[in-house]
Amino acid sequence: MTGGCNIFLIGPMGAGKTTVGRRLAELRGLEFIDSDHEIEARTGVDIPYIFEREGEAGFRKRESQMISELVMRGGIVLATGGGAVLDADNRRVLAAHGYVVYLHASVDQQLHRTSRADNRPLLHNVSDRRGVLSSLFAQRDPLYREIADLIVSTDGRSAKTLVHEIEQGLDGSAPPI
Repeated sequence: MTGGCNIFLIGPMGAGKTTVGRRLAELRGLEFIDSDHEIEARTGVDIPYIFEREGEAGFRKRESQMISELVMRGGIVLATGGGAVLDADNRRVLAAHGYVVYLHASVDQQLHRTSRADNRPLLHNVSDRRGVLSSLFAQRDPLYREIADLIVSTDGRSAKTLVHEIEQGLDGSAPPI
Protein backbone atom coordinates (compact mmCIF):
# COMPACT_ATOMS: atom_id res chain seq x y z
CA MET A 1 0.00 0.00 0.00
CA THR A 2 1.37 3.39 -0.94
CA GLY A 3 1.77 6.31 1.43
CA GLY A 4 -1.06 8.30 -0.21
CA CYS A 5 -3.83 5.83 0.60
CA ASN A 6 -6.36 6.50 3.32
CA ILE A 7 -6.42 4.43 6.48
CA PHE A 8 -9.57 4.49 8.60
CA LEU A 9 -9.54 3.33 12.22
CA ILE A 10 -12.82 2.06 13.61
CA GLY A 11 -13.68 0.48 16.94
CA PRO A 12 -15.25 1.18 20.31
CA MET A 13 -14.43 3.99 22.71
CA GLY A 14 -11.23 3.24 24.55
CA ALA A 15 -9.76 1.09 21.77
CA GLY A 16 -6.94 3.58 21.16
CA LYS A 17 -7.99 4.92 17.76
CA THR A 18 -6.61 8.42 18.40
CA THR A 19 -3.34 7.30 19.97
CA VAL A 20 -2.66 4.61 17.36
CA GLY A 21 -3.84 6.89 14.56
CA ARG A 22 -1.40 9.66 15.45
CA ARG A 23 1.54 7.24 15.56
CA LEU A 24 0.52 5.50 12.35
CA ALA A 25 0.10 8.79 10.51
CA GLU A 26 3.49 10.02 11.68
CA LEU A 27 5.18 6.79 10.65
CA ARG A 28 3.59 6.80 7.20
CA GLY A 29 3.91 10.55 6.60
CA LEU A 30 0.14 11.03 6.44
CA GLU A 31 -2.18 13.61 7.96
CA PHE A 32 -3.97 12.46 11.12
CA ILE A 33 -7.61 13.44 11.64
CA ASP A 34 -9.93 12.49 14.49
CA SER A 35 -13.52 12.94 13.28
CA ASP A 36 -14.77 13.85 16.78
CA HIS A 37 -12.06 16.49 17.19
CA GLU A 38 -12.85 17.86 13.74
CA ILE A 39 -16.54 18.18 14.67
CA GLU A 40 -15.57 20.01 17.86
CA ALA A 41 -13.23 22.35 15.98
CA ARG A 42 -15.88 23.22 13.40
CA THR A 43 -18.75 23.70 15.85
CA GLY A 44 -16.75 25.36 18.61
CA VAL A 45 -18.32 23.08 21.24
CA ASP A 46 -17.46 19.66 22.63
CA ILE A 47 -19.21 16.40 21.79
CA PRO A 48 -21.03 16.15 25.16
CA TYR A 49 -22.56 19.59 24.50
CA ILE A 50 -23.76 18.49 21.05
CA PHE A 51 -25.32 15.37 22.61
CA GLU A 52 -26.97 17.52 25.28
CA ARG A 53 -28.41 20.03 22.78
CA GLU A 54 -29.13 17.87 19.73
CA GLY A 55 -29.28 14.36 21.16
CA GLU A 56 -27.45 11.39 19.72
CA ALA A 57 -29.39 11.68 16.44
CA GLY A 58 -28.18 15.25 15.93
CA PHE A 59 -24.62 14.26 16.66
CA ARG A 60 -24.79 11.27 14.30
CA LYS A 61 -26.00 13.54 11.49
CA ARG A 62 -23.01 15.85 12.02
CA GLU A 63 -20.71 12.83 12.21
CA SER A 64 -22.00 11.42 8.91
CA GLN A 65 -21.53 14.75 7.16
CA MET A 66 -17.99 15.00 8.52
CA ILE A 67 -17.05 11.45 7.50
CA SER A 68 -18.48 11.91 4.00
CA GLU A 69 -16.28 14.97 3.60
CA LEU A 70 -13.12 13.57 5.18
CA VAL A 71 -13.01 10.30 3.21
CA MET A 72 -12.70 12.33 0.00
CA ARG A 73 -9.29 13.62 1.09
CA GLY A 74 -6.20 11.69 0.16
CA GLY A 75 -3.36 10.53 2.36
CA ILE A 76 -5.06 10.56 5.74
CA VAL A 77 -5.35 8.40 8.80
CA LEU A 78 -8.85 8.94 10.16
CA ALA A 79 -9.93 7.93 13.66
CA THR A 80 -13.72 7.67 13.69
CA GLY A 81 -16.07 7.83 16.63
CA GLY A 82 -17.12 4.49 18.08
CA GLY A 83 -20.66 4.80 16.76
CA ALA A 84 -19.78 5.93 13.24
CA VAL A 85 -20.49 2.42 11.93
CA LEU A 86 -24.14 2.62 13.00
CA ASP A 87 -24.91 4.53 9.80
CA ALA A 88 -24.93 2.32 6.68
CA ASP A 89 -23.73 5.21 4.51
CA ASN A 90 -20.75 5.74 6.80
CA ARG A 91 -19.86 2.05 6.50
CA ARG A 92 -20.19 2.24 2.73
CA VAL A 93 -18.00 5.33 2.27
CA LEU A 94 -15.36 4.13 4.70
CA ALA A 95 -15.11 0.74 2.96
CA ALA A 96 -15.03 2.38 -0.49
CA HIS A 97 -12.40 5.05 0.17
CA GLY A 98 -9.66 3.45 2.23
CA TYR A 99 -8.18 0.61 4.19
CA VAL A 100 -10.33 -0.03 7.27
CA VAL A 101 -8.68 -1.23 10.49
CA TYR A 102 -10.89 -2.41 13.33
CA LEU A 103 -9.17 -1.84 16.67
CA HIS A 104 -10.91 -4.50 18.73
CA ALA A 105 -11.05 -3.90 22.49
CA SER A 106 -12.80 -6.13 25.01
CA VAL A 107 -15.40 -4.64 27.33
CA ASP A 108 -12.91 -5.04 30.21
CA GLN A 109 -10.30 -3.05 28.29
CA GLN A 110 -12.87 -0.36 27.42
CA LEU A 111 -13.93 -0.12 31.07
CA HIS A 112 -10.31 0.33 32.14
CA ARG A 113 -9.51 2.92 29.48
CA THR A 114 -12.67 4.98 29.98
CA SER A 115 -12.77 4.79 33.80
CA ARG A 116 -11.68 8.40 34.29
CA ALA A 117 -13.21 9.85 31.14
CA ASP A 118 -15.90 12.45 31.64
CA ASN A 119 -16.22 13.32 27.95
CA ARG A 120 -18.04 10.14 26.87
CA PRO A 121 -21.70 11.10 26.44
CA LEU A 122 -22.94 7.51 26.29
CA LEU A 123 -21.31 6.82 29.67
CA HIS A 124 -22.30 10.11 31.34
CA ASN A 125 -24.28 9.59 34.56
CA VAL A 126 -24.46 5.84 33.95
CA SER A 127 -24.35 3.54 36.97
CA ASP A 128 -23.78 0.33 34.97
CA ARG A 129 -20.91 1.26 32.65
CA ARG A 130 -20.14 -2.42 31.97
CA GLY A 131 -23.74 -3.01 30.91
CA VAL A 132 -23.71 -0.02 28.55
CA LEU A 133 -20.36 -1.00 27.03
CA SER A 134 -21.49 -4.64 26.66
CA SER A 135 -24.67 -3.56 24.89
CA LEU A 136 -22.77 -1.20 22.57
CA PHE A 137 -20.24 -3.94 21.81
CA ALA A 138 -22.97 -6.46 20.95
CA GLN A 139 -24.61 -3.98 18.60
CA ARG A 140 -21.48 -2.59 16.94
CA ASP A 141 -18.97 -5.46 16.75
CA PRO A 142 -20.70 -7.08 13.73
CA LEU A 143 -20.76 -3.69 11.96
CA TYR A 144 -17.05 -3.12 12.59
CA ARG A 145 -16.29 -6.58 11.26
CA GLU A 146 -18.50 -6.02 8.19
CA ILE A 147 -16.16 -3.37 6.75
CA ALA A 148 -12.80 -4.23 8.33
CA ASP A 149 -9.89 -5.03 6.06
CA LEU A 150 -7.86 -5.87 9.16
CA ILE A 151 -8.84 -6.64 12.76
CA VAL A 152 -6.29 -5.93 15.47
CA SER A 153 -6.82 -6.83 19.13
CA THR A 154 -5.76 -3.95 21.39
CA ASP A 155 -6.13 -5.62 24.79
CA GLY A 156 -2.99 -5.20 26.87
CA ARG A 157 -0.94 -4.08 23.87
CA SER A 158 1.06 -0.90 23.36
CA ALA A 159 0.37 1.61 20.62
CA LYS A 160 3.81 0.83 19.16
CA THR A 161 2.95 -2.88 18.89
CA LEU A 162 -0.44 -2.10 17.34
CA VAL A 163 1.09 0.24 14.75
CA HIS A 164 3.61 -2.48 13.83
CA GLU A 165 0.81 -5.03 13.35
CA ILE A 166 -1.18 -2.57 11.22
CA GLU A 167 1.92 -1.88 9.14
CA GLN A 168 2.29 -5.62 8.50
CA GLY A 169 -1.35 -5.74 7.38
CA LEU A 170 -0.89 -2.73 5.09
CA ASP A 171 2.16 -4.34 3.53
CA GLY A 172 0.26 -7.57 2.92
CA SER A 173 2.29 -9.69 5.33
CA ALA A 174 -0.46 -10.12 7.90
CA PRO A 175 -2.76 -13.10 7.66
CA PRO A 176 -6.17 -12.39 6.13
CA ILE A 177 -9.03 -11.68 8.53
